[in-house]
Amino acid sequence: MTAAAPAGGPAGPARRVGAAAVVCLGLFMLGLDLTVLNVAVPDLQGDLNTSTAQVQWIVDGYALVLGGTVLAVGAFTDAWGRRRSFVCGVAVCAVASLGGALSGHPWQVITARCVMGAGAALLMPATLAVLHHLFPEARLRSRAIAAWAAVGGMGGLCGPVIGGWLVEHSSWRAAFWINLPLAAVIIVLALALVPESHARRRTGFDVPGAALSAAGLLALVWSITESPHRGWTSPAALTGFAVAALLLAAFVGRQLSTTAPMLPLYLLRVPGIGVAAVALALMSFAMFGALFVLTLYLQGVLGYSPWQAGVRTLPLPAGLALGAVCAVPVRARLGGKVPVVGGLMLVTAGFAILATTTPDSDYSHCAAFQLVAGVGAGLVAAAATESVMGSVATERAGLGSAINDATRQVGSALGVAVQGSLLAAVFTSRLTTSLTDLHAPALVAEAAEHSMLSVPAQAMRLPGPLRAGVLAAARRAFTDAMTLTAVVAGAVTLVTAAAAARWLGRPEGPGDARLRRDGHAAEPAAAGAPGGSPSGGIER
Repeated sequence: MTAAAPAGGPAGPARRVGAAAVVCLGLFMLGLDLTVLNVAVPDLQGDLNTSTAQVQWIVDGYALVLGGTVLAVGAFTDAWGRRRSFVCGVAVCAVASLGGALSGHPWQVITARCVMGAGAALLMPATLAVLHHLFPEARLRSRAIAAWAAVGGMGGLCGPVIGGWLVEHSSWRAAFWINLPLAAVIIVLALALVPESHARRRTGFDVPGAALSAAGLLALVWSITESPHRGWTSPAALTGFAVAALLLAAFVGRQLSTTAPMLPLYLLRVPGIGVAAVALALMSFAMFGALFVLTLYLQGVLGYSPWQAGVRTLPLPAGLALGAVCAVPVRARLGGKVPVVGGLMLVTAGFAILATTTPDSDYSHCAAFQLVAGVGAGLVAAAATESVMGSVATERAGLGSAINDATRQVGSALGVAVQGSLLAAVFTSRLTTSLTDLHAPALVAEAAEHSMLSVPAQAMRLPGPLRAGVLAAARRAFTDAMTLTAVVAGAVTLVTAAAAARWLGRPEGPGDARLRRDGHAAEPAAAGAPGGSPSGGIER
């Protein structure tokens, strides 16, 4: 392998920008697929007569496979080729989308979603790794990663909006069909504009380590996803967490004993990687859990349709994009710690706003929360991702991206599971007490336990005074539950901000010197360029 011109990239600035746009478009498709089906569930249930468990797997199968395999695939990407991984990942998503669109049975849709998750695991680490190679200069790489963070967040957060529009104008199948033309455009442009790159030093791939990490993370994400429905202390959940702990412990043992580990564990001791990854995970815990709660609130309490509710989540991606753009000058002027800590404090402030919601509050509380927390999340996502990628050398770009992606996926899954469980428990408890006082029929209480959104439909069958009382009780119970989840999420981000202020950006220690000596981490940034890394060209 030979290197191209060190700072010039693949044939000039225009092509570099074009290549970056292509990989960001691929990331947008990935984020879109993650959430686009969420508002299509009722239409899908009516068409395929799916059970609750099948719906859960249709929605969660994609994220489950993605979160479970992305770390192993990211390490493999460095050796196999970043563009090849990206293109193959997009192609797998497209083929699986075709299968999903043509499905006639729930198990076929579930299979399609899981295969799409595998394609996303190929695609996702390659996006950041390609940007790392396209822009070796710290200043340009920071801008590229800010764009990456903004586009990736917008893809996931715009999913409900696009999904709602597609369902209202077509059917749930359109959520799969939309991927085909998008994937075709991405593949053609990627082959034309994105240069291939590999790790210069080809070492043997740690197959046992990759298998253990994938199995352990799959077990962990499955347990997190299933626990709200089966019970956190159910035999299935406890067994799942125990299996995940054993597999991940075996993975750690394998990494410590082998001479060519998939994930050198001392990478995680570098604050620019370990602390930044934890900040990303806990920020994702707070924000993705809040988005899940907010979507239910907009439909179940404020009474918006899926399309209307989706549109009213747009302040969140708008704020996230603004925060990601602002992260670049803030990081350049003040260093990487300030946007991470400041962003987490803004997210905490957003949750403080949400925690003041009352049963009589209107949409303005939601909009204010989304704008404030979205800007903070954008600052954290861009700055912490740049911290991770700026702390790994070119050789480990795919692995650095995979660490970033895996922690975010696990945090997101945990956020939805924990906040969703807390919301359901408090809502059901408060509403059951109110229904008992109102002497409401048992059917309403059963509906509350089955689905929070089904209570208004049941209430509409009741006589006038009782109907009004049940609706008011449901609104009050949901608001109480939502404000409690906001307090919990805000506490998590506040503690994370304190930890980041304490440990992120600390002076270099012996472990960091060892990393550079072994060639696995970046050289220190040059003066005036926070988060820099050694320059180097695109490996062909």
